[in-house]
Amino acid sequence: MKIIATENASLSIKINGGKITKDGKEENIGPKTIYLCRCGGSKNKPFCDGTHRSISFHAESAEIEIE
Repeated sequence: MKIIATENASLSIKINGGKITKDGKEENIGPKTIYLCRCGGSKNKPFCDGTHRSISFHAESAEIEIE
């Protein structure tokens, strides 16, 4: 899994795939990327809706990789 805090934008969560437990059932998931709000302005929290552009959100970038 890799978490990327994009400069002035969202958190990008890249999942390589694996197993998750949902409602007590184990599921296999494939690779996917989700984008989470970092500016606090999204109307679709916790997901990013692009509001960071219109409110001039500023933040540094960072990257975390978990193996």
